[in-house]
Amino acid sequence: MDRSKNFQKNFWWNIIGTGFNSFNSLFLMVIVTRLNGMNEAGVFTLAFSTACILYVIGSYSGRVYQVTESNKSISDKDYLTSRLIAMAVMLIAVFFFVGARGYGFEKAIVFILLAVFKALEAFSDVLYGVLQKEDLLYKVGQSYFLKSCLTLGVFLAVDIKTKNMTLAICAVLLVWVLCILFYDLPASLPYVKNSPAPLWKNIWFLFKDGFFVFAILFMGIYMTNASKYAIDNFLGDEKQTIFGILIMPATAVCLFGQFIFHPYLGRISELNAEGDYKKLYQLIRKVILMIMGIGVVCVLGAFFLGIPVLNFIYGLDISPYKGDLLLIIVAATLYNMGGTFSNMLTTMRITKTQFVMYLVFVAIAWTSANILTYRFDIHGAVAAYGFLMVVFVILYAVVSRVIISRKIAKKL
Repeated sequence: MDRSKNFQKNFWWNIIGTGFNSFNSLFLMVIVTRLNGMNEAGVFTLAFSTACILYVIGSYSGRVYQVTESNKSISDKDYLTSRLIAMAVMLIAVFFFVGARGYGFEKAIVFILLAVFKALEAFSDVLYGVLQKEDLLYKVGQSYFLKSCLTLGVFLAVDIKTKNMTLAICAVLLVWVLCILFYDLPASLPYVKNSPAPLWKNIWFLFKDGFFVFAILFMGIYMTNASKYAIDNFLGDEKQTIFGILIMPATAVCLFGQFIFHPYLGRISELNAEGDYKKLYQLIRKVILMIMGIGVVCVLGAFFLGIPVLNFIYGLDISPYKGDLLLIIVAATLYNMGGTFSNMLTTMRITKTQFVMYLVFVAIAWTSANILTYRFDIHGAVAAYGFLMVVFVILYAVVSRVIISRKIAKKL
């Protein structure tokens, strides 16, 4: 099918599928809070965030790298093999993590099961990369939609029946295995089968060349969750639940950013390959303006409806945290804007510079989160998150402008 004809289909199914998938964590959090209580909800929140960090190991360098890679000697089977290796490392890492933190068995098993859940998502993601390169992003959206609906339905049914969060997670894992076997693999394998056999030199190249992309993603997920670990250190599971509720709307803001950016990824890659950096930067600015517009709408929605809606959904009173909620929405918008610059630079394979930038971000995140959370409770954790995102978007805007200007100057 012609790429222009496929754009609308890809765009809308990407919105539907990615939207349902991204909201899964929010709805699961609601279910756990309502059915299992504040303490278990706090454990679930931190475990899910940790699984997202470990997911970066399992997905190594990510789908953006896979879809925009211009080295034609790297086959789909190379990507698939490297992903299986990365998933194994991810699952080993979660055992080291729970051991290092000294968690009890019940808490540790939740961390491990959610890591397995994200490992399955990492496996699906490499198959999605195959489909996206074939301009079949709509099939990715359909897969996400199917899995999301089944995940929520099965988790809710099992948790209502058993009041056991661990059994509900196990049931979800079975759902994902079945979806991969009967949807993801049949959709993508015809294209994988036509690719050359995997070569160890290519697999090694992917790990070596993708290291900085992986490190950037890993540090990026950590820095957005630094406040949660500070809360785990100083405040406990109940406060973790409150912070988790406040941060959940940020998921929607980041989700809208994905809606806008992903359909343009192919065009961004094309402009980079053509060396048309002026048009590339114009497109990035257009995306960022759209993100800003959505951010303004989200802030207004949070101001008028945020607290009442969250109180109703979770059955808790978080009215004292209205200012914190608004700051989180603003910060999430800034993160989306900075992330758009980051994706542009990743497409241009400018990763070493970003690696240094993220070292700075992680240092700021760890320091500010621990100091401010210790001194000002949840308000401090939110303030640390907001401060970090201000630094994040300013530094990315400046560095991106300098790099693009130099690229344009060289073309003249």
